[in-house]
Amino acid sequence: MALTGVQLLLLIGPTVPLPAPEPLAAAIERVEVTHRDDGASGCQIVFKAGRGQPYNALDYPLLKSRLLAPFSRIVVVLRIGLLPKVLFDGVITNQQLAPGDQPGTGILTVTAEDLTIMMDLEEKIVAHPAQSELVIANKIIASYARYGIAPLVIPPKVIDQPLPIDRVPIQHGTDLSYLQEMANRFGYDVYLTPNPLPGSSIVYWGPQKRSLPQSALTINMGPASNVTTISFRYDALAAHSVKGSLLDRQTGRAMPVMTTPPLQIPIARTPAPRKRITLLHESGGLGVTVARARAQASVDQSSASVVTADGELDGVRYGKPLEARRLIGVRGVGDTYDGLYMVKRVTHVIERGSYQQRFSLAREGVGTLTPALLP
Repeated sequence: MALTGVQLLLLIGPTVPLPAPEPLAAAIERVEVTHRDDGASGCQIVFKAGRGQPYNALDYPLLKSRLLAPFSRIVVVLRIGLLPKVLFDGVITNQQLAPGDQPGTGILTVTAEDLTIMMDLEEKIVAHPAQSELVIANKIIASYARYGIAPLVIPPKVIDQPLPIDRVPIQHGTDLSYLQEMANRFGYDVYLTPNPLPGSSIVYWGPQKRSLPQSALTINMGPASNVTTISFRYDALAAHSVKGSLLDRQTGRAMPVMTTPPLQIPIARTPAPRKRITLLHESGGLGVTVARARAQASVDQSSASVVTADGELDGVRYGKPLEARRLIGVRGVGDTYDGLYMVKRVTHVIERGSYQQRFSLAREGVGTLTPALLP
């Protein structure tokens, strides 16, 4: 599928994904790819489905194709200008057929989830004796190398090395759920990112990254505008603090556990006040240092989405795919809501002659600290 300045390449196959054959590519009506910062990426492809030929009288040809069977691999590559970008790498998990009442008007919709779904299929009970979260995360992710996945694991600031005589980490559930459980203790993210080479990717397990800002979203600035719609919301109850005490397993004394404001460099001039107070709930023999780190991670996460924005932009005019979990500037709204945000969610909607991107942004308060933004 192609439109002015934009080309879409679909790689698909039961094992090794290859370029989709011409009849399958020609049947594509719409492709939607969604990236978000709180879960796996997803893809939905809508095909025209017909069965007009005599040899197709028994069934729809698309339903008989092994390429669209459940757990067939799908890779979506988008090119704007010179550089291609892998938007999605995953497997088909759902089919929906809507038969039409006229020849050729049927619709087949296939839904896919990124390759982290392969880590979420088998529930297990596994002991990880004398292994910290750092070692366990590397070990679990590396076990999926057959899908072209490599680990990128960032060590926590505080590593609680368990002693077998004290406690043994026990995994109850799937590999993905246990990776997420361990990540939540430190306010970490777990997500898959496709590499530039189709068919290879990394699973990142580490803190939220604030990389260089993407090109700005521009509103009310004439020919420079690239945003179709946008709206903002301020939730004064989103941010909280944590207080409480914990029995120190070494000294046997109750030690206070208090939190500080978020440790990340702020991107809003006026962060929201933390009026809500959450009591500490920790168990399992954690040390005070680790408990404090996990409480602080909870505070950091709660403060990140005080101000949110939702909108839509013209993908061709913007000139590149937005990326979730990265900074982006907003300009043209006014001092209160201009400035940098984290991209929480992006949905790429690609149709013949149209490329739109729907987005959700967030930050910890109002006002901008950035005098200039990357256009």
